[in-house]
Amino acid sequence: MSVSYKDLGLVNTREMFAKAVAGGYAVPAFNFNNMEQLQAIIQAASETKSPVILQVSKGARKYANATLLRYMAEGAVEYAKELGWEKPQIVLHLDHGDTFETCKSCIDTGFSSVMIDGSSLPYEENIALTKKVVEYAHQFDVTVEAELGVLAGVEDEVCAAESHYTKPEEVIDFATRTGCDSLAISIGTSHGAYKFTPEQCTRDPKTGKLVPPPLAFDVLHEVEAKLPGFPIVLHGSSSVPQDEVDTINAHGGKLPDAVGIPEEQLREAAKSAVCKINIDSDSRLAMTAAIRKHFDEFPGHFDPRQYLTPARDNMKKMYIHKIVNVLGSEGKAE
Repeated sequence: MSVSYKDLGLVNTREMFAKAVAGGYAVPAFNFNNMEQLQAIIQAASETKSPVILQVSKGARKYANATLLRYMAEGAVEYAKELGWEKPQIVLHLDHGDTFETCKSCIDTGFSSVMIDGSSLPYEENIALTKKVVEYAHQFDVTVEAELGVLAGVEDEVCAAESHYTKPEEVIDFATRTGCDSLAISIGTSHGAYKFTPEQCTRDPKTGKLVPPPLAFDVLHEVEAKLPGFPIVLHGSSSVPQDEVDTINAHGGKLPDAVGIPEEQLREAAKSAVCKINIDSDSRLAMTAAIRKHFDEFPGHFDPRQYLTPARDNMKKMYIHKIVNVLGSEGKAE
């Protein structure tokens, strides 16, 4: 039995991305695995009236259970309405789908958008796999994100030792032949909380903190020139806030040299054709920082609500900051 996302009150990304490209902002794509993350995302999006993409990786789907996730997404729409958001613009998106079967399963269980990641395959195989997913998804008005170029780093089961920048000369051929709705490109973002090795960075002489290498905006601008107005996606775009890392380390954690993408670079990307920016690690860091701090300050607490409430609040604060100060998507879904 298949479920249509439209019956769940969800939307696909087509109109959302067209508006974002024209308006010079980006839509947040926040990964979630549990109820607290979902509550924080919906509270933040409802308060700021920002369109939002709820992102689920294959690992998260396994962790949370595919059936539960479907009802959580349906619940998220109703929760947003309860919070006063009359017409919620919420997408349920598969992050890094690795096979046609995974994408099909998500489409059949109410996802409104899927990503097929054939970026590690030879070029022609990536095209063939992406096209197959697009042909299936478009029958149900589900939008498809594809990937060209390889991101380094680790995120759930996605792992690559080194990145390979997207080749701008391939993008027209790829987008035309696959029919994909958006394209994730590699311009130097990276998965995880350790996006760069200390060797790839410089150190700020004043603070001793690592400064990551700049994003390859030349590649982004070349891609934009080849595909004017086409929706571009940036993966691995957490900024790894130093205050959260410091809080974790101050309360028994061990995250030396964790470093992310500077927010001013993401701001610049959001003003271009980049219309979807993926953020996962920052949510994990915000949650972990609040929980570690709480355990330190209240060693007698053992009710999960006691430490998950500040964790949820801290994630919500982070999501609102991204929407308002980094992506520029506030008020775009009123």
